[in-house]
Amino acid sequence: MTALIKLENVTKHYGTFQALSKINLDVKEGEVVCVIGPSGSGKSTLIRCINLLEEYDLSGKIIVDQILVQKGKNLKNVRAQVGMVFQSFNLFPHLTILKNVMLAPIKAKGLSAQVAEKIAVDLLNKVGILEQAEKYPAQLSGGQQQRVAIARALAMEPKALLFDEPTSALDPEMVGEVLDVIKNLATTGVTMIVVTHEMGFAKQVADRVIFMDAGQIVEQGSPIEIFNTPKEVRTQNFLKAVLNH
Repeated sequence: MTALIKLENVTKHYGTFQALSKINLDVKEGEVVCVIGPSGSGKSTLIRCINLLEEYDLSGKIIVDQILVQKGKNLKNVRAQVGMVFQSFNLFPHLTILKNVMLAPIKAKGLSAQVAEKIAVDLLNKVGILEQAEKYPAQLSGGQQQRVAIARALAMEPKALLFDEPTSALDPEMVGEVLDVIKNLATTGVTMIVVTHEMGFAKQVADRVIFMDAGQIVEQGSPIEIFNTPKEVRTQNFLKAVLNH
């Protein structure tokens, strides 16, 4: 099976600081990849480069669904294929929950309001929040807002979803409700890359776990390989620290 997302030799500098160093990664269609590692290891930068929210250095390349990710007219196509869910929910405060989810299909895909509303209703139902459809973001809890953000990303029918620490801004009691939604999505066959601090979630949901440190992929493998028998000392030390926390 060809890779839906392919990174070749991807490097990223901020001035003299190297945030990513020669990353090579293939993500297959339908695969769920969880990226773990300490803060500042390059995890978020990695996924932000995939849809060019961060520009990577010209020495490498990223290909999504056989399209080269670069500035220009193709970028719109890439972003239509790759949904992104951020730590902060980025909902439009002046629009109802329903309208937040309807907006992209109308603006980017040219769908009628009627069709977009049907899609939005289905997705809000799917993430368990349909009863809040006429409320505004400020009236919802953080966990509810993040579920709306997931529905909004799904409204474009992307081939892949990128999650940038989707639970890190949430109160502890709301983390579970968002992780449950992502777990359900993982069973639908959508390709996902999830940057997460939630080790139990990564263990349950991932087809593959990637451990990053200092801008590099240190180790990758199945959840059993990474969590039960990590080969690299750096991975072992990280897991010891976070799992005994």
